[in-house]
Amino acid sequence: MSWGSELWTEGAPFLTGLPMESGRATLLKEQQLKDQFDNLEKHTQSGIEFVERYSKFVKERSDIEISYAKQIRNLSKKYQPKKNSREEEENKYTSCRAFLSTLNELNDYAGQHEVIAENLTSQIITELSRYLTELKAERKSHFHDGRKAQQQIESLWKQLESSKRRFERDCKEADRAQQYFERMDADINVTKADVEKARQQAQMRHQIAADSKTEYSNYLTKFNQEQNEHYYTLIPNIFQKLQEMEERRIERVGVSMKTYAEVDREVLPIVGKCLDGMTKAAESIEPKTDSKQVVESYKSGFEPPGDVEFEDYGPGQTMKRTVSETSLSNSRGEAKERPGGGKSKGKLWPFIKNKNKGSGPEDFSHLPPEQRRKKLQAKIDDINKDIQKEMDQKDALTKMKGVYEKNPQMGDPASVDPRLVEMAMNIEKLQSEVQKFEGWLAEVEGRLPSRSDPPRRQSGLYESQNSNSTMVDNNCAQDRESPDGSYTEEQSSETQVKVAIANTPEFDDEFDDGDEETLPTIGTCKAVYSFEGHNEGTISVTEGELLFVIEQDKGDGWTRVRRNVEEEGYVPTSYVEVFLETNTKDS
Repeated sequence: MSWGSELWTEGAPFLTGLPMESGRATLLKEQQLKDQFDNLEKHTQSGIEFVERYSKFVKERSDIEISYAKQIRNLSKKYQPKKNSREEEENKYTSCRAFLSTLNELNDYAGQHEVIAENLTSQIITELSRYLTELKAERKSHFHDGRKAQQQIESLWKQLESSKRRFERDCKEADRAQQYFERMDADINVTKADVEKARQQAQMRHQIAADSKTEYSNYLTKFNQEQNEHYYTLIPNIFQKLQEMEERRIERVGVSMKTYAEVDREVLPIVGKCLDGMTKAAESIEPKTDSKQVVESYKSGFEPPGDVEFEDYGPGQTMKRTVSETSLSNSRGEAKERPGGGKSKGKLWPFIKNKNKGSGPEDFSHLPPEQRRKKLQAKIDDINKDIQKEMDQKDALTKMKGVYEKNPQMGDPASVDPRLVEMAMNIEKLQSEVQKFEGWLAEVEGRLPSRSDPPRRQSGLYESQNSNSTMVDNNCAQDRESPDGSYTEEQSSETQVKVAIANTPEFDDEFDDGDEETLPTIGTCKAVYSFEGHNEGTISVTEGELLFVIEQDKGDGWTRVRRNVEEEGYVPTSYVEVFLETNTKDS
C-alpha cells in the first residue's frame, strides 16, 4: 500500500472549460492536500520523538549498568582481605578462600555489566543519534519539496485566474463597443466618420478579446498540465518518499530493540562462568580440612602435667598446700611466696589468656613452642625470599654494568656502583637477620643448648630495639624455664615483659633506608588493548607491548606495571594479559 495512491485516491479535478465550479473544486482539493501534509508532518515528527525517547531509555539503562557495576566493584573491594590483618591469615581456611574466589568472580561479574553499558552506548545510542540527524534532514527536505510544489501550483492558479478575469473584462468591452457601433450606424444624424471610428473601435475591442481568449486558453492548458503533474506525479512521489522514510525509521527502531536484547545475551556465557566459579568455590569448602588447619595453627607443644606425688603425713610435718595444675582458675596472680623467698610457679595452659598482646618480642618468645617454631620458620622464609630478590636485582645490575663497560655510549658504568653497594649491604643485613632467626629456631627445635646472642645492627634505632629485645628475651626465658623443664611464668617477669614491649618502638623489618626502593618485578604482561593514561598515576600502553608487572590487581581493577627504570604506573587489568612468576603465584 502506497501513501501516494492511498492518501490521495480522489486525484485532482481538471479544468476542461470555463473553470467556475471546477475552480472551487480545485481550491477545495488543494486545501485537503494541505491538510494531508499537516497530518504527515505531525505523524513523522511524532516518529522522530519516539526514536529520541527510545534512545533516552537506552541511555538511562546504560547509566544504571555503570552505576550497578561500580557498586558491585566497591562491594567486592570492601570485603577483600586487608594486608597484614587477621583476615589475610584466615585465607588458609577453605571457606575463606572460597569467599575470596567469590569476591573475585563478583568483580568479573561487574565487568560484564560495564560491557553491557559500553555496547549499549556504541551499538544503539551513538548509532541512533547519528540516524536521528539524518532522519531530521531527510524529513525537512521532503516537506520543503512538498511546500515548494504547493506554492508553484498556487502561483499558476493565480495566473490562470488573472488571465480569466482579463478575458472576461475584454469580452465585456468588446460587447459594449459593438453595441455602440450599432447605435452609431443606425443614427442618421451621425457622420460617416464617427460611424467608421466606432466600427474600428469595435473591431479593436473584439481583437483584444480574442487575444485575451488565446492567452487564457494557453494558461488554462498549462495549468491543467501542471495540475496533472502535481497531483498524479509530484505529490505522490513526495508521499512515497515520506512513506519509505517512515518505514526505514520503524525498521531501525526494531533493529535497535533486537540489539538491546543481544547485548545482554552476549555476556550471559561469561556471567554464567562467573556464577559457575562461585558455585565451584562453594563446593571446594572442606570442613575437616579447616578443622585440621585450626589444630596446626594453634598447636602449642606444651607437655601435659605429670602425676601428683603422694605426700605422707608425719608428726611435726606440714602438708604442702598446692593448687591443681589442671585447674583453669589457677590464675597467675595467685602465686604465693615460697619458704625460700621465691614464688610458686603455675603451669601456662592453653586456656589461660595470654596477656602479651600486640606484635610481641622479635623472637616470638611470647608464643607457645610449636607456634613459635612456625613463626620463626615463616620469618626465615620471608627473609630468604627478600635475599633472593636482592640477589636477582644485583645480578641484573651487574650484567647492565658489563654492557655499559662494553658499550660506553649506552651508559656510565660508574652510575651503577652506588646501587650495587647498597644492594650488597642489604643482602649482608638480611643474611645476618637469617642467622639470628635460625639461632632462635635451633633453640626451639632443641638443636642448640642455649640461645646465641643475636647479631647487632649498626643503626641507633637497632641499638634501642636490641636492648629492649634483650630484656624481653631474658624475662621470657626466666618465665619459661624451670628445673623440671615445664613451661612456667612469673608475675613480676610478666610485668617487665609488658613494660619492655610497650617501650619497644615499632620498626620496619625490611630495613628501610629512607629512600623508596624500586619495587621488584613479579612477572610480565602483554597489552591486549591500547590504553591512553591521561590520569595521574597511570601509564599509556600500546596493543601488543610487553611490560614488567610490579604489583598485582588488589581488587580495584588496576595493575601496576613498569616499562623501564623511570616509567611505571597503573593500567586497567582487563587491558593486559598477566604472566606471574611461579614463586609469586605460590606465595
